[in-house]
Amino acid sequence: MMLPAVVFPLHDPDGLIFPHLTRVTSTLKELFSRAFISLTPLTIEKHIEVVSYLEKDHFFNLSPIASGTLVGDHFRYLYQTAVSTSDPTQLLHLCFSDRLSFILQSKHRVQFFADIQAVNRMNVPVLFCRSKAAWDTHPLNYYEIEQFATRAGELLFGKTLDFAWCHLAIQAGYLKDILPNIRNHDMSMLGEIMLAVRDNILIRDVDWLEWEDPFLLSCDATALKVEREKSFLETQKRLSYIVPTLQTIAGKYNL
Repeated sequence: MMLPAVVFPLHDPDGLIFPHLTRVTSTLKELFSRAFISLTPLTIEKHIEVVSYLEKDHFFNLSPIASGTLVGDHFRYLYQTAVSTSDPTQLLHLCFSDRLSFILQSKHRVQFFADIQAVNRMNVPVLFCRSKAAWDTHPLNYYEIEQFATRAGELLFGKTLDFAWCHLAIQAGYLKDILPNIRNHDMSMLGEIMLAVRDNILIRDVDWLEWEDPFLLSCDATALKVEREKSFLETQKRLSYIVPTLQTIAGKYNL
């Protein structure tokens, strides 16, 4: 059976993720055949030696992103790169470097392995969603704001989905077919992808999508959670992608 590939964007000018990525590389190679990674210009500029090190490892397919590229276009370019160089039946795990780095160094590692290997046998997209236990670790404002979109989807088409998803397993051929119809230039393009696959998707709630920031920042989880819940900027950040996501969902039904 063909191993899946993992696909994630990387904006890491502060060098927070790179050390973790190097630590989990051997584990990634046990689960995946390749890693498709897009790199922002500032990330490359600040960490030339690390990027050069990764370039020498054929497991990594690195794609530099042009300066000034909007985040949605960044993701689209990465996904297009992955589908253009993969067999149509190749399973791609679209995810995020920070969560992946945390999961593979946490108590969730064994369950993550089992879940990734289980979906290898499925030929429909699988959306891994945050379980109640996982959501309980996140700041409340994160949950409440992202639920706006989930609730809108439930009201409009009777299905509970995560429109700001963290981990989607999808065949390269399927993703290639839907990418031309993804138009948004911001993070709401993730919601567009979810709308495109919503009728042909399996959903798995998992604990391993718990909040990764306390681990990556090496700080007290409770204190950080309280700080983020009180932060106007954090609330504004969540609204910045959920509002256009709501507009995208409503636009689907010409509301």
